[in-house]
Amino acid sequence: MPSVLALFAHPDDIEFVAAGTLALLKHHGWEIHLMNLADGCCGSTTTSRQETARIRLEEAKRAAAHLQATHYDPIFHDLEIQYTQDALIHLVGIVRRVKPRIVLTHAPVDYMEDHMQTCRLAVTAAFAKGVPNYPEPSDSRFEPAYFNDVTVYHAQPHGNRTPLGKTVRPGLGVFVDAVMDTKQSMLAEHRSQQAWLKESQGMNSYIQTMLDLGAQVAGMLRSRISRERRGAYAEGWTKHLHLGFSDTDSDPLRDALGPLAVELPSN
Repeated sequence: MPSVLALFAHPDDIEFVAAGTLALLKHHGWEIHLMNLADGCCGSTTTSRQETARIRLEEAKRAAAHLQATHYDPIFHDLEIQYTQDALIHLVGIVRRVKPRIVLTHAPVDYMEDHMQTCRLAVTAAFAKGVPNYPEPSDSRFEPAYFNDVTVYHAQPHGNRTPLGKTVRPGLGVFVDAVMDTKQSMLAEHRSQQAWLKESQGMNSYIQTMLDLGAQVAGMLRSRISRERRGAYAEGWTKHLHLGFSDTDSDPLRDALGPLAVELPSN
């Protein structure tokens, strides 16, 4: 059974930009693994850091259960994700256990530093799965390096724009209309975020924001395909360069999802 590992920063990030693609892969027989690197402790104006982190971990686990996914606990607090050796070694251990064919993560340039640091860690962890001397080979906690192909895909940045306001078009769009009920149900598990996102980022409805962003990506795809293939909602992905990750420039996400996946010209 092929596996996919989603490495994102905060509880609810996966649901905003990746849950539809993950649900489709689940439908096609893929094994799903999910990790939020940060615990979400800053996502409230009313509860303490510890209580907020506890609530958000429970929400993340309930969301993962919709896909019968394996869920991994966070290793950072919010706004503290850093590219450190301890974090990288931890993630390499997960990658070597899961042996994913696909790794999904944030865009390299996004609206907040936690997202970008998560992206850096995810990319290097995927690369290091095939480095026998990292970490120290005598460390018995880790499975040995392996050399199967892995392909890294970057999600759309928040708002489908760079921090300087430039619109980002994905290299591959995935129509997710068939699984929008699952995607919406997963995001709805993060109930604590309704008030937080309204107060901190002006999202009157975080679910409506997710729908609006998905509709924007679908709009980017419509001119590329025939009318009968068009959908209302899509998630966007940009494939990382294959060098160091796989022998050939393969595209397993496109291959797995077939007509639901639409390629776009390079930005």
